[in-house]
Amino acid sequence: MNRSLHDLFDLSGRTALITGGAGHLGSAMAEALAEQGANVVLASRDVAHCDDVLRQLRDLAPDSRHLVLPLDVTDRSSVQRCAETLREHSGRLDILVNNAWSGKKNSWQSIDEDDWYHDVDISLNSVFRMVKECYPLLKESSGCIVNIASMYGHVAPDYRLYEGTDHANPPSYGAAKAGVLQFTRYLASFLSPDAIRVNAISPGAFPHAITQENRAFMQRLENKAPAGRLGHPQDLKGAIALLASDAGAYMTGQNLCVDGGWSVW
Repeated sequence: MNRSLHDLFDLSGRTALITGGAGHLGSAMAEALAEQGANVVLASRDVAHCDDVLRQLRDLAPDSRHLVLPLDVTDRSSVQRCAETLREHSGRLDILVNNAWSGKKNSWQSIDEDDWYHDVDISLNSVFRMVKECYPLLKESSGCIVNIASMYGHVAPDYRLYEGTDHANPPSYGAAKAGVLQFTRYLASFLSPDAIRVNAISPGAFPHAITQENRAFMQRLENKAPAGRLGHPQDLKGAIALLASDAGAYMTGQNLCVDGGWSVW
């Protein structure tokens, strides 16, 4: 029997874990999944910030069982505790969103080896840790994974946009995100026998508020995108809603570019 579009997007009764779920992009994705009826687990080192977002989610869906869990994605024991606590609390995991990121704004000239390894660890190695620990739960639910990559995982930054290191895009970031895209394809293949779908989203320029204070830099970014504007966190809600739900049931191993057309030229 054909299912309605409303039913395909419905996530009622499902549990979604979002790393960095209270962040600039994570909070918008958390909101989208909560609006679809999911029980959202916000996992982050910043528990206080997660609590603020949790209150907003409860206003959206008072009957849902939203949760905050402490998580450091660079620490294997922290990742293990997060997965174990999730099993004890919810007993299931249907959607894993690997979104957490933090790092310095390095240029090629300023980056050192420690910064390189830190960025690769938090952007790429953390995805491996999360999938490895959450795999048993995802296997039980025939769940799905959405990895947040970047347009800089498949195109190079235009050096002409950046001056100094205030807003620089470090070489480690794009290298790690390219790894996330390949890991996404690998997982889509090797987890398919467990009916686990794995996809990625590559956001374009979604600058934080403090970055937006530099109007000259913002104008250069806006001019780079065919859409003629920068991304807003709300622009990611449709992509995550599709990939996390049965509306995207025939999609796996794919990368959705939400970049205002940035990567077309």
